[in-house]
Amino acid sequence: MASQQQQSKWEGKSIANLKGPKPEQVWPLLEDFFNFHNWLPTLDTCYQLNHNDGLLIRYCASTVSPSSEGGEAIVKWCHERLLTVDKIKRCLSYEVLDNNIGIRSYVAMFKVFASNDCDESGCQIEWSFIADPVDGLTLDSFSGYLNSSLQDMAGKIEKALESS
Repeated sequence: MASQQQQSKWEGKSIANLKGPKPEQVWPLLEDFFNFHNWLPTLDTCYQLNHNDGLLIRYCASTVSPSSEGGEAIVKWCHERLLTVDKIKRCLSYEVLDNNIGIRSYVAMFKVFASNDCDESGCQIEWSFIADPVDGLTLDSFSGYLNSSLQDMAGKIEKALESS
């Protein structure tokens, strides 16, 4: 008989507030699915994989330095498939496929929308996800990592748009 106890899915959402840039300035940067490493500081590389089946799949990787006790650097990687892009609503979704970071099932969505502030300047980026639990992590630690990553990404986008 199948086990009655099934781990529930993790769900989370983080929001970053950008002061100044408008949604129409930020969206093209995030819509560029294959250059995500330009905005997410923890990624070393991100590029399109060639597939004959027409799927849009990217390879993302980061190098983790060896510990203070020695050892070799480790490359953590994943393949991610673009699921949807809505240019009108300024959102895209993707899922993690093959990886060496312990993710079994993960689907995420990015949305860019006008800030709720009264001054009408700036915008928000929302990063939401639903995933199977990841071994060795808690929902709080996983969500915290994504939130920290999003805040770093928002800062990098703000700086790039200020200098353009």
